[in-house]
Amino acid sequence: MLKKSNRIGRNKDFDRAFKLGQSFYDKILGLKTVENGLAVSRLGILVSTKVSKRAVDRNLIKRQIRAIVKNEWSNLKDGKDLVIITLPLILDKSFEEIQKTVQKALKKLNLYK
Repeated sequence: MLKKSNRIGRNKDFDRAFKLGQSFYDKILGLKTVENGLAVSRLGILVSTKVSKRAVDRNLIKRQIRAIVKNEWSNLKDGKDLVIITLPLILDKSFEEIQKTVQKALKKLNLYK
């Protein structure tokens, strides 16, 4: 679990990422990033009921994405808000496929140090 200071919690922060952020989309997920003006980076994960009606499935996806980002966290630039948006095809993918897609998105948006 990421520290509270590393999580996006307010709707206005999510809205700001959607309006002003750079984006990367794949078949299974999207990533939006924007400068946050803070000394730390923050993460937000969106898994809607369109992905799955079952909360168990949505929570599993969130846990997997958190684990992937936690492993990459020390290699990421500071001062960024990251919002990961999941798409329905993510349910059929393995952990390794999700990990490769997240890493590809982070690399494409130049978020590594």
